[in-house]
Amino acid sequence: MNEFSLEGRPHIELCDLLKIMGFCSSGGMAKNLIAEGNVTVDGKVEHRKRCKIRDGQVISLNENKVTVTN
Repeated sequence: MNEFSLEGRPHIELCDLLKIMGFCSSGGMAKNLIAEGNVTVDGKVEHRKRCKIRDGQVISLNENKVTVTN
């Protein structure tokens, strides 16, 4: 499982996190994957592209997982 540090920020938007982690090649691709229901946040399908991801949340896309830390 991967980890992403917020480095003191309160949150990161879901579409930005997917792009930064390399789970997709562009922001547009990230938004499409989210809209299609391929992304889960804490085990629940998330359709909001700009959902605010905070410390302790786990994001999954297919076999890729990332835990967000502060």
